[in-house]
Amino acid sequence: MQVIQTSIPEVLLFEPKVFGDDRGWFFESFRQDIFEKHAGCHRFVQDNESFSRYGVVRGLHYQKPPHVQGKLVRVIRGEVLDVAVDIRKGSPTFGQYVAQLLSDKNRLVMWIPRGFAHGFAVLSETVLFSYKCDAYYAPLHDAGILWNDPALGIDWQLPEAEVSLSDKDLRQPMLREIEGVVLES
Repeated sequence: MQVIQTSIPEVLLFEPKVFGDDRGWFFESFRQDIFEKHAGCHRFVQDNESFSRYGVVRGLHYQKPPHVQGKLVRVIRGEVLDVAVDIRKGSPTFGQYVAQLLSDKNRLVMWIPRGFAHGFAVLSETVLFSYKCDAYYAPLHDAGILWNDPALGIDWQLPEAEVSLSDKDLRQPMLREIEGVVLES
């Protein structure tokens, strides 16, 4: 498994080695030892899966302390633009983001550490999206940032007229309106 650095050092991409022949293919989508060597020790407590159609944007979501989450995300079927925004208070990369195409073809797995807001845009007809979380979902600590906040300037690679959002995501605040996440040491 190859580990790829991104423009924000804490956000990592894992590219599995695929073994294939005329019968099909096999790859390790997760290896604890390789993950820990590059991302540190994290105990995953919850696996989530979502299905979405073209044009859906989910995010940008995060959880407030003490329930901040790290997420290890991947696409099982389809293609998304996956985005991680640094919202760590005092971080030199606060407000910056990493955007990466994840698909069933490139099989990339993206690590989004605690202190980042996360979202994705569905670029294929449909997508089956899977992710591991290192903290449980805590509805009272659920938060987000408006997906099209001009301060972020994210190119979601979708015509705005074709973007489909939940009511919750339509009402998220701008980056300047959030306090930023302070991580426990």
